[in-house]
Amino acid sequence: MRHRIITIDGPAGAGKTTVSKLLAQDLGCVRVDTGALYRGVAYEIIQQNITWENDAALKRFLSTLDLRFGLEKDGLRLFSSGKDITPRIRTPQITMLASAASAKSAVRSALLELQRGIARQQDAVFEGRDMGTVVFPDATVKFYLFADLSVRARRRYDEIQDEKKEFSCVKEQIQKRDTDDTLRAQAPLKPAPDAIHIDASYLTPRQVVEKMHAYL
Repeated sequence: MRHRIITIDGPAGAGKTTVSKLLAQDLGCVRVDTGALYRGVAYEIIQQNITWENDAALKRFLSTLDLRFGLEKDGLRLFSSGKDITPRIRTPQITMLASAASAKSAVRSALLELQRGIARQQDAVFEGRDMGTVVFPDATVKFYLFADLSVRARRRYDEIQDEKKEFSCVKEQIQKRDTDDTLRAQAPLKPAPDAIHIDASYLTPRQVVEKMHAYL
Protein backbone atom coordinates (compact mmCIF):
# COMPACT_ATOMS: atom_id res chain seq x y z
CA MET A 1 0.00 0.00 0.00
CA ARG A 2 1.40 3.37 -1.02
CA HIS A 3 0.98 6.00 1.67
CA ARG A 4 -0.17 9.55 0.97
CA ILE A 5 2.78 11.93 1.12
CA ILE A 6 2.30 15.70 1.02
CA THR A 7 5.32 17.97 0.72
CA ILE A 8 5.58 21.63 1.67
CA ASP A 9 8.75 23.36 0.51
CA GLY A 10 9.73 27.00 0.71
CA PRO A 11 12.15 29.57 2.13
CA ALA A 12 12.76 30.32 5.81
CA GLY A 13 9.94 32.17 7.55
CA ALA A 14 7.29 31.40 4.94
CA GLY A 15 5.16 29.66 7.56
CA LYS A 16 5.85 26.03 6.65
CA THR A 17 6.04 24.82 10.24
CA THR A 18 2.72 26.26 11.40
CA VAL A 19 0.92 25.35 8.19
CA SER A 20 2.27 21.79 8.12
CA LYS A 21 1.16 21.24 11.71
CA LEU A 22 -2.37 22.42 10.95
CA LEU A 23 -2.62 20.40 7.75
CA ALA A 24 -1.37 17.22 9.43
CA GLN A 25 -3.89 17.70 12.25
CA ASP A 26 -6.69 18.13 9.73
CA LEU A 27 -5.66 15.00 7.84
CA GLY A 28 -4.97 12.95 10.95
CA CYS A 29 -1.44 12.06 9.91
CA VAL A 30 2.10 12.67 11.13
CA ARG A 31 3.94 15.90 10.29
CA VAL A 32 7.71 15.74 9.78
CA ASP A 33 9.91 18.83 10.10
CA THR A 34 12.86 17.73 8.00
CA GLY A 35 14.71 20.93 8.84
CA ALA A 36 14.92 19.60 12.39
CA LEU A 37 17.13 16.78 11.14
CA TYR A 38 19.66 19.22 9.71
CA ARG A 39 19.46 21.25 12.91
CA GLY A 40 20.15 18.04 14.80
CA VAL A 41 23.26 17.47 12.72
CA ALA A 42 24.36 21.06 13.38
CA TYR A 43 23.69 20.67 17.11
CA GLU A 44 25.89 17.59 17.35
CA ILE A 45 28.61 19.21 15.22
CA ILE A 46 28.80 21.96 17.84
CA GLN A 47 28.52 19.61 20.79
CA GLN A 48 31.25 17.32 19.48
CA ASN A 49 33.38 20.13 18.03
CA ILE A 50 33.51 18.48 14.60
CA THR A 51 35.62 19.98 11.82
CA TRP A 52 32.71 19.45 9.45
CA GLU A 53 34.33 21.23 6.47
CA ASN A 54 36.74 18.28 6.31
CA ASP A 55 34.95 15.57 4.32
CA ALA A 56 36.72 12.68 6.04
CA ALA A 57 35.94 14.04 9.51
CA LEU A 58 32.34 14.70 8.48
CA LYS A 59 31.83 11.16 7.19
CA ARG A 60 33.25 9.67 10.40
CA PHE A 61 30.91 11.86 12.42
CA LEU A 62 27.86 10.93 10.33
CA SER A 63 28.62 7.22 10.60
CA THR A 64 28.14 7.42 14.38
CA LEU A 65 25.19 9.84 14.37
CA ASP A 66 21.94 8.44 15.77
CA LEU A 67 19.09 10.82 15.00
CA ARG A 68 15.54 9.59 15.35
CA PHE A 69 12.06 11.04 15.53
CA GLY A 70 9.73 10.01 18.33
CA LEU A 71 6.02 10.72 18.63
CA GLU A 72 5.26 12.17 22.06
CA LYS A 73 2.10 13.74 23.53
CA ASP A 74 3.15 17.20 22.33
CA GLY A 75 4.05 16.00 18.84
CA LEU A 76 7.09 14.72 16.98
CA ARG A 77 10.36 15.11 18.90
CA LEU A 78 13.94 14.75 17.71
CA PHE A 79 16.27 12.47 19.64
CA SER A 80 20.05 12.16 19.32
CA SER A 81 21.45 8.97 20.82
CA GLY A 82 18.26 8.67 22.84
CA LYS A 83 18.37 12.24 24.19
CA ASP A 84 15.57 14.68 23.33
CA ILE A 85 17.29 17.67 21.71
CA THR A 86 14.13 19.33 20.35
CA PRO A 87 14.29 22.39 22.67
CA ARG A 88 17.96 23.02 21.84
CA ILE A 89 18.00 23.26 18.04
CA ARG A 90 16.33 26.63 17.40
CA THR A 91 19.18 29.05 18.09
CA PRO A 92 20.48 31.42 15.36
CA GLN A 93 23.88 29.71 15.50
CA ILE A 94 22.39 26.30 14.80
CA THR A 95 20.11 27.74 12.11
CA MET A 96 23.03 29.11 10.09
CA LEU A 97 25.20 26.01 10.60
CA ALA A 98 22.30 23.75 9.57
CA SER A 99 22.01 25.65 6.30
CA ALA A 100 25.75 25.36 5.62
CA ALA A 101 25.96 21.69 6.58
CA SER A 102 22.92 20.81 4.47
CA ALA A 103 24.90 21.78 1.36
CA LYS A 104 27.18 18.80 2.00
CA SER A 105 26.21 15.76 -0.06
CA ALA A 106 27.31 13.42 2.73
CA VAL A 107 24.86 15.03 5.14
CA ARG A 108 21.98 14.90 2.68
CA SER A 109 22.69 11.26 1.82
CA ALA A 110 22.83 10.29 5.49
CA LEU A 111 19.41 11.80 6.19
CA LEU A 112 17.66 10.82 2.95
CA GLU A 113 16.92 7.24 3.92
CA LEU A 114 15.63 8.26 7.34
CA GLN A 115 13.06 10.54 5.72
CA ARG A 116 11.97 7.97 3.15
CA GLY A 117 11.74 5.34 5.86
CA ILE A 118 9.09 7.39 7.65
CA ALA A 119 7.11 7.73 4.41
CA ARG A 120 7.09 3.95 3.91
CA GLN A 121 5.37 3.48 7.26
CA GLN A 122 2.53 6.02 7.25
CA ASP A 123 0.76 8.97 5.63
CA ALA A 124 2.72 12.12 6.34
CA VAL A 125 3.17 15.83 5.69
CA PHE A 126 6.84 16.65 5.11
CA GLU A 127 8.11 20.22 5.27
CA GLY A 128 11.50 21.35 4.10
CA ARG A 129 13.34 22.76 1.11
CA ASP A 130 13.81 19.83 -1.25
CA MET A 131 11.01 17.49 -0.26
CA GLY A 132 9.14 17.71 -3.55
CA THR A 133 12.21 17.96 -5.77
CA VAL A 134 14.66 15.41 -4.34
CA VAL A 135 13.36 13.40 -1.40
CA PHE A 136 9.82 12.68 -2.64
CA PRO A 137 9.61 13.46 -6.37
CA ASP A 138 6.55 11.17 -6.57
CA ALA A 139 4.70 12.77 -3.62
CA THR A 140 0.92 12.73 -3.77
CA VAL A 141 0.68 16.53 -3.67
CA LYS A 142 3.46 19.13 -3.58
CA PHE A 143 3.16 22.68 -2.28
CA TYR A 144 5.63 25.56 -2.51
CA LEU A 145 4.97 28.15 0.18
CA PHE A 146 6.57 31.58 -0.09
CA ALA A 147 6.21 35.12 1.30
CA ASP A 148 7.81 38.55 0.99
CA LEU A 149 11.24 38.87 2.62
CA SER A 150 10.16 41.62 5.04
CA VAL A 151 7.15 39.61 6.15
CA ARG A 152 9.27 36.51 6.74
CA ALA A 153 11.89 38.50 8.64
CA ARG A 154 9.20 40.03 10.88
CA ARG A 155 7.81 36.59 11.69
CA ARG A 156 11.23 35.24 12.59
CA TYR A 157 12.04 38.38 14.60
CA ASP A 158 8.87 37.92 16.66
CA GLU A 159 9.85 34.31 17.40
CA ILE A 160 13.28 35.16 18.82
CA GLN A 161 13.35 35.36 22.61
CA ASP A 162 16.23 37.79 22.96
CA GLU A 163 15.97 41.40 24.12
CA LYS A 164 19.06 42.31 22.08
CA LYS A 165 17.57 41.14 18.79
CA GLU A 166 17.63 43.57 15.87
CA PHE A 167 15.20 43.41 12.96
CA SER A 168 17.83 44.45 10.40
CA CYS A 169 20.12 41.60 11.48
CA VAL A 170 17.32 39.08 11.34
CA LYS A 171 16.39 40.26 7.85
CA GLU A 172 20.00 39.98 6.69
CA GLN A 173 20.22 36.44 8.07
CA ILE A 174 17.02 35.43 6.27
CA GLN A 175 18.29 36.93 3.03
CA LYS A 176 21.62 35.12 3.37
CA ARG A 177 19.79 31.88 4.09
CA ASP A 178 17.74 32.38 0.93
CA THR A 179 20.88 32.91 -1.12
CA ASP A 180 22.71 29.95 0.40
CA ASP A 181 19.75 27.61 -0.01
CA THR A 182 19.00 28.71 -3.58
CA LEU A 183 22.56 28.64 -4.91
CA ARG A 184 23.93 25.52 -3.23
CA ALA A 185 25.02 22.77 -5.61
CA GLN A 186 23.29 19.97 -3.69
CA ALA A 187 19.47 20.01 -3.77
CA PRO A 188 18.98 23.79 -4.05
CA LEU A 189 15.79 25.42 -2.85
CA LYS A 190 13.36 25.61 -5.77
CA PRO A 191 9.78 24.61 -6.45
CA ALA A 192 9.13 21.25 -8.06
CA PRO A 193 7.79 21.60 -11.62
CA ASP A 194 4.42 20.25 -10.50
CA ALA A 195 4.28 22.11 -7.16
CA ILE A 196 1.29 24.26 -6.25
CA HIS A 197 2.52 27.76 -5.36
CA ILE A 198 0.92 29.64 -2.45
CA ASP A 199 1.84 33.20 -1.47
CA ALA A 200 1.47 33.36 2.33
CA SER A 201 2.55 36.99 2.73
CA TYR A 202 -0.84 38.24 3.83
CA LEU A 203 -2.70 35.07 4.70
CA THR A 204 -3.23 33.52 8.11
CA PRO A 205 -1.98 29.94 8.55
CA ARG A 206 -5.56 28.69 8.52
CA GLN A 207 -6.26 30.52 5.24
CA VAL A 208 -3.19 28.88 3.70
CA VAL A 209 -4.36 25.46 4.84
CA GLU A 210 -7.82 26.06 3.40
CA LYS A 211 -6.20 26.80 0.06
CA MET A 212 -4.28 23.55 0.33
CA HIS A 213 -7.41 21.54 1.05
CA ALA A 214 -8.76 22.55 -2.35
CA TYR A 215 -6.05 20.39 -3.93
CA LEU A 216 -6.32 17.37 -1.63
